[in-house]
Amino acid sequence: MDTKLSETTTSKRRVYADANHAPVTSVLPDGDVPYADHDMDADERVIMALGYKQEFKREFSLWTTFCVSFAVLGLLPSFASTLYYGMGYAGTAGMVWGWIIAMIFIQCVAMSMAELCSAMPTSGGLYYAAAVLAPPGYGPLAAWLTGWSNWIGQITAAPSVDYALSAMILAAVSISNPDYVPTTWQTFLLTTLIMIIHAAISSMPTKRVAQFNSYGSTFNIIALIATIIVIPAVAKSEPKFTPSKEVWGTITNQTDFPDGVAVLMTFVGVIWTMSGYDSPFHLSEECSNANIASPRAIVLTSGVGGVMGWFLQLVVAYTVVDISAVIDSDLGQPWASYLLQVLPQKAALGILGLTIICGFSMGQGCMVAASRVTYAYARDDCFPLSRIWKQVNPYTQTPVNAVILNAVLGILMCLLILAGSVAIGALFSIGAIAQFVAFAIPIFIRVFFVGHRFRKGPWHLGPFGPYIGGLGVAFVLLMVPILCLPSVTKGDLTPDLMNWTCLVYGAPMLAVLIWWVVDARKWFTGPKVNVEHSMHAVVSEGMEPEEHADAEVTTTSAKSAEDKL
Repeated sequence: MDTKLSETTTSKRRVYADANHAPVTSVLPDGDVPYADHDMDADERVIMALGYKQEFKREFSLWTTFCVSFAVLGLLPSFASTLYYGMGYAGTAGMVWGWIIAMIFIQCVAMSMAELCSAMPTSGGLYYAAAVLAPPGYGPLAAWLTGWSNWIGQITAAPSVDYALSAMILAAVSISNPDYVPTTWQTFLLTTLIMIIHAAISSMPTKRVAQFNSYGSTFNIIALIATIIVIPAVAKSEPKFTPSKEVWGTITNQTDFPDGVAVLMTFVGVIWTMSGYDSPFHLSEECSNANIASPRAIVLTSGVGGVMGWFLQLVVAYTVVDISAVIDSDLGQPWASYLLQVLPQKAALGILGLTIICGFSMGQGCMVAASRVTYAYARDDCFPLSRIWKQVNPYTQTPVNAVILNAVLGILMCLLILAGSVAIGALFSIGAIAQFVAFAIPIFIRVFFVGHRFRKGPWHLGPFGPYIGGLGVAFVLLMVPILCLPSVTKGDLTPDLMNWTCLVYGAPMLAVLIWWVVDARKWFTGPKVNVEHSMHAVVSEGMEPEEHADAEVTTTSAKSAEDKL
């Protein structure tokens, strides 16, 4: 036994976090009691009961956590970045109906995730949940697949957002100076610069990051409301609005698939836009009152984002004049093309400027969320050189090394810009698929393997939990193949028009699965407990257990929890 630990055990009164009675679902075996040599507040007791030390300052509140996730959601820049998919596949009818239908099921996914977050408020999030809830023998595999899929989705978020942001900035320059034509190298270099700036901001102390995202999210909301008001008020076209019969009833199918499939294909824009609501889960170790505030932030983000996003869809659908001109514009950015089509140039530049500022805030929020995921997985030794990526900077108390790793990988992914718009566009579909697959795995396990035996946290869906989760999982299973479809088929399908999502996402996931079969299953055991704890003790708060085994630092993992449910 470690000498220092032995001395501490005999010389100091221990404070215990009883995993069996805390309102969380812990990876610790039943009866294990984590302890510390200091008084713990409610949040620290919860994270200790989950098996982790408190390593971050809890300086996020419900509001600031919501601000980060709403910034990651980035409705205005997200809509601007994915307008091609919504409008380009099925026209205005696809936009307005597609958003409503998709949002019903996305809300099911969000509420089921919030329920998991309340029961397991840790940075590992869905990865931790999959490990704990999986059937006996499958916890490490479930955690492995969930973790890698979620990580792939997280690290592609900031590069895709920053690429779209760079395209909008250069489009604004082109509008002001018609003789200027952006090159791919200029887009890449500007994207790289923005990635570096976001990495610097994300490496600051938690309090500063929270403040930055609070300001950014507030600006996002104001800019979105201003856009929804200004466009119909200032629109220059006559008549200003397209008749409702055409907006709602005319599907302008620009794919080689039936109308119904074309509408489903528009969901990629909705899914990518609405994939940021998991951020509160990953920030829960930095949030006070986490097992209530974090799930509330998830549902609030999805609900507010869904409603406001639909209003924006309606505004664009009713005011757009020529869809083909928007999609095929020489500006190379459909949102900028649309604004120039319906607004005077100064007003168009003003709205585009608001979108650019919102996009900057969104990219930074994506970088923060991704760094927390990388840190959480490195803490459990998922990556090569995990000992480096899991370090918390002693000055900022944030995972700076994880931020740097994500920034470098993001810049490398942005090299796809040089391969053309279709190649870099795959990042959007990858983010949508990777995130929703990761969302679905633990929800699927909770619904079909755990059911009503699920140990609920203080925020839960009551008896409706399994049914709501089932609807969310069914939606994901339907959408994964849809998101891999190209817009054209047969003789029209060329390498330039191919949807490379299945390859760019499928290849890494296949490699990860092969790695598991060949090697990782021998050493990867899921979430690792890094707190000191007594084995199978029955304790009262602040009291020594009457009987306990020798205390030790343990590497208890997901395998320890397999029989709990």
